[in-house]
Amino acid sequence: QVQLVESGGGLVQAGGSLRLSCAASGRTFSRYAMGWFRQAPGKEREFVGAISAKGDSTSYAGSMKGRFTISRDNAKNTVYLQMNNLKPEDTAVYYCAAADRYYYHVPTTSSEFGSWGQGTQVTVSS
Repeated sequence: QVQLVESGGGLVQAGGSLRLSCAASGRTFSRYAMGWFRQAPGKEREFVGAISAKGDSTSYAGSMKGRFTISRDNAKNTVYLQMNNLKPEDTAVYYCAAADRYYYHVPTTSSEFGSWGQGTQVTVSS
């Protein structure tokens, strides 16, 4: 239903910043909450944060709160993840995901998302 393509990953020093973008296709993009997840080698996929369909509500994992910010521009069919004060432990492949239906709450689990991007690598050096 929704096709997603992430971009903006790369190599950055600890303390630096990156902004990831997720371009979406589909005429109903604005009806879906959007989320970001990440997975590092040897670790489980981890919830990063999510934003409601209208962009008026957000949810973040505790370790990301205060450093990461999710935003969306429905007119451009794009979701962003601004990452500040990056740490080596933030190194992972970051995935964008679209909710599988309309939710009145902000979804935060993998099972609530039905469409996934290919992922973009973020590497933070010390």
